[in-house]
Amino acid sequence: MNYQRIHHWRLKYLPTRTYTLILASVIGCFSGLAAVLLKTSVHHLYTFLSTGWEIKHEHIIYTVFPLIGIILTVVIVKKFLKVNLGHGIPSIIYAVSKKSSRLRPLMMYSRMVTSFITVGFGGSVGLEAPIVVTGSAIGSNVASFLHLDYKKRTILLSCGAAGALAAIFNAPIAGVLFALEVILIEFNIASFIPLLIASASGTIVSKILLGEDVMFAYELKDKFLFSDILWFVCLGFITGLVSVFFARINHGVDKLFWKFENPFMKAMTGGIILGIIILFFPPIFGEGYSSIKNLLAGNANEIINNSFFQSFNQNKSYILLFAFLLVFIKMFASSLTIAVGGSGGLFAPALFVGGVTGFCFSNAINQLRMFKLLSESNFVLVGMCGLMSGMLSAPLTGIFFIAEITGGYELFIPLMIVSSLSYMTFTYFETHSIYTKQLVMSGNLYIGDKDKQVLSQIDMDKLIEKDLKTVTKDMTIEEMTQIISSSKRNIFPVVDEDEKLLGILLLDDVREIMFDEENRKNVKVLEVMHDPPAIVDLHDPVDLVMTKFESTNAWNLPVTNNLKYVGILSKAAIFSSYRNTLKRI
Repeated sequence: MNYQRIHHWRLKYLPTRTYTLILASVIGCFSGLAAVLLKTSVHHLYTFLSTGWEIKHEHIIYTVFPLIGIILTVVIVKKFLKVNLGHGIPSIIYAVSKKSSRLRPLMMYSRMVTSFITVGFGGSVGLEAPIVVTGSAIGSNVASFLHLDYKKRTILLSCGAAGALAAIFNAPIAGVLFALEVILIEFNIASFIPLLIASASGTIVSKILLGEDVMFAYELKDKFLFSDILWFVCLGFITGLVSVFFARINHGVDKLFWKFENPFMKAMTGGIILGIIILFFPPIFGEGYSSIKNLLAGNANEIINNSFFQSFNQNKSYILLFAFLLVFIKMFASSLTIAVGGSGGLFAPALFVGGVTGFCFSNAINQLRMFKLLSESNFVLVGMCGLMSGMLSAPLTGIFFIAEITGGYELFIPLMIVSSLSYMTFTYFETHSIYTKQLVMSGNLYIGDKDKQVLSQIDMDKLIEKDLKTVTKDMTIEEMTQIISSSKRNIFPVVDEDEKLLGILLLDDVREIMFDEENRKNVKVLEVMHDPPAIVDLHDPVDLVMTKFESTNAWNLPVTNNLKYVGILSKAAIFSSYRNTLKRI
C-alpha cells in the first residue's frame, strides 16, 4: 500500500525523465560504494597475505595462495551460491538481449564475494568485471522493484555498470563509454544523460571515500612527438594481433577445461598450474597493476625481481625477454583462472598485456640504438589502449580511459591511431569481441539485426498451445468423433503410447468420413493422418522457427521435445508477441 501511494505521488508530481535521472544518481552512488568496498577489501586481504613472511624466497609461498583462492571460490559457488560464474560481462549482455535486462538479486553481491577471494588470493584476473556485474545488478533490481519497463530497466542496468567502472578508476567518461560500447545494444540520446549522471555519482562517491587512491593513475612525464607516429602505427597493428591471440587463447583454455566434470578436480588442477606459473613469473600474481606502474616509472628491472631470474635484473636483454614471455603467460594465466572456477574479469589482464606489449615494442626499438629513443612510458600507456580497443572491442573506452587516468589529452593523437588500427586488425580476424563471441555462436545475441534481436527476446515456451486434444493412430474415426465434439480446434496431433508425435490430422481430413456411417467405423486415424510440414524442437531459437514457418507456408506447427509431443505453435502468436516486444523495447 505504501509503495502504491509513493507510485501515485511520483506519477502526479515527478516527471518520468526527472525520476529516471534521480534513480540514475542513486544507482551510481550505490555502484560506486560497492566498487570502493570491493577494492579496499581486496587490498586489505592482499596486504594481510603478503606481509609477515620472514623466510628465504618468500615469493614461493605466494604460489599456494591462488590455489586456495580458487578452491574456496568453487566451494562457495557450488555449496552456497549455487550459480554458474563464467565470464561476467557476457552475463549482462545476455540479460539485456534475452532476459529483458533482468538480473537475479543474487548477482548484487555474489561476484563481490567470489572475486574478493579469487583476486585477493592472487588469481590472475581483475576486479572490474565483477564490480560492473554488481553495479548492473543493482540497477536492474532497483528498476524491477519499481516496476519500470524494459527500456528504463536497461538504462538503469547500464547506469550501474557505468557508475561502478567510473568509481574504480576515477574515470567517469570511460565509464559512460564502456556502458555504451559494451553493454547497451542500441544507443540513443535518452540513455546518454542518465549514464553521465550515474558515472559522475560513482566517481564522487569514490573521491569522497578514497580521495586520490584509485585503482590506477599516472601523471605523464614525456610529451608526444610527431616523429613517433610511424612507431605508434606499428604498435596499433601489433596490439590488434595480440588481441586476437588473447581472445583465441581464452577460448581455447575455456574449451580445454570444459571437459572436466568434477569442479573441485578442475579447480585443483588449475590452481596447481597457476601456482607453478607464478613460481617462475611472480608478476602474474594478482591483477598486475604494480608491474605496470614499475614499467611506467622506468623501473623495468623490478618485474624480474623476486623471481629465480633476478640475478639478471641489470641485463636489459633478459628483462626484455622476461617481459615478452609475460605477455603470453598472462593471457594463459588469466584465462585459466576463470576457466577453472575463479571469479574475475579480463579488463585488468587486457591492460597488463597491452602495457607490457607497449613496453616490449618500445624497449626493443631503443635497444637497437638505430633510431631516436622512444618514450617507453608513453608506449606502455598507448599499448593498454590498444588491447582494450582490440580484444574488448571498446575503442572509445580505451582512448578516454588512458586520457582520464593520465589527467590530460597529451597522447590523444597516438591513442586514436593505435585504438583504430588495433580495432580494425582485431575485427579483420575476429567478427565479435571476447564478450559477445560465445553469445553470438550460441544464438543468444544478434548484433546489427533488429528483427533477430527482437525475436530472440520472445519466450517461445509461453506461446505454445498445450491444450489441444490428441488422438492415437489405432483410433477409428467414430471414436475420434467424441474428441472432435469437445474440441474447439481443428488440429489433432497423433501420438503413440509414449506420447511421441506420429503425425497430424486436420478436421478437413475426416469431415466427409464423419458423416459416412459405414466408413467412420472402419477407417482408422493411421489411414488418414499425414506428416506435418515441419516440426519445431522445443529448444529451437525463434528465428529458426520463423524460417520453418516461411519455408513451409504453414500457420501452425507441432512442437516436440526429444520426439515427444509438447503442443502446437502458431505463426500468428509469434507475430503478436513480436509486435508487443517491439513496442516494449
